[in-house]
Amino acid sequence: MPFTIVRNDITRMHTDVIVNAANTELRMGGGVCGAIFRAAGEKELQEACDKLSPIHTGEAVITPGFNLPAKYIIHAAGPVYHAWTKEENRKLLSSTYYNSLLLAEEYGCTSIAFPLISSGIYGYPKDEAFLVAKDVIETFLNEHEMDIYLVLFDRLSFLVSKDLMQDVKSYIDEHYVKEHYDHRRSVLNVEFKAMASMPMEASHSDLSALMDELDEPFNVTLLRLIDKKGKTDVEVYKKANIDRKLFSKIRTGKGYMPGKRTILALAIALQLSIEETDDLLKRAGYALSHSQKSDVIVEYFIINKNYDIYEINEVLFAYDQPLLGA
Repeated sequence: MPFTIVRNDITRMHTDVIVNAANTELRMGGGVCGAIFRAAGEKELQEACDKLSPIHTGEAVITPGFNLPAKYIIHAAGPVYHAWTKEENRKLLSSTYYNSLLLAEEYGCTSIAFPLISSGIYGYPKDEAFLVAKDVIETFLNEHEMDIYLVLFDRLSFLVSKDLMQDVKSYIDEHYVKEHYDHRRSVLNVEFKAMASMPMEASHSDLSALMDELDEPFNVTLLRLIDKKGKTDVEVYKKANIDRKLFSKIRTGKGYMPGKRTILALAIALQLSIEETDDLLKRAGYALSHSQKSDVIVEYFIINKNYDIYEINEVLFAYDQPLLGA
């Protein structure tokens, strides 16, 4: 999955490179920085950093990972937060992430793990720091291929919009169980009435077309939907938060069937209605379920026509649910 939010210790991430929230002198500090130095080997890492220091805020440099599972460490200096210079803070923090990503690409890295830079002793509000990270990562992934992890120690509920979280909670607690299936039945009833009112010849023709579609393999249905929605393959797999190789595997078929989370991600990328999503899931033997909180959350977004997969994954993470994508 190109962009994943995980709860973990960044020093244990098995990515090509991890990012250290560094100071401009590249000296061992506290928090994430101290943990990375201790795990990598304080003496070796400090010697490597001394050859590269100092750096400016927003810049990034790279060293070996030494004793870490990661091959490299990128040391990126984020800004110290000041409320009276918010725009400057944002630009510097954006540069910190973007320069780190470019450096990782330069060194041939295909996976990278970030902490939430500047959100510790540098005082950057976590919700604002997260939005900057997300925006830079999303922009980068529109033009590049890389698996990017944002490593957090706790749930994301304090980062997600409080209004959105309240709406989702209300939908889970009240509306879904009481109204969802009645709503879907009413839609089906309208469709049946419309078919019954058709002339016999037209109904027979439409029924034949429908039967042909019912026999479609999953990949054929997916390609038909991509054409129907006027989207490109690249646009779909990028917006679905899945990588190009996996999408190619799904597209060609050959006996491969994607998992439920991947199919839901494709439904989001294609901006399908709830009925279209149901149909796509059924072709792979899945269905949205009352008993799975993650399904309820995804359905809330589809019904409300909010197809931002990053925002959906933020809410899923906050509820400790699996994210959409591969």
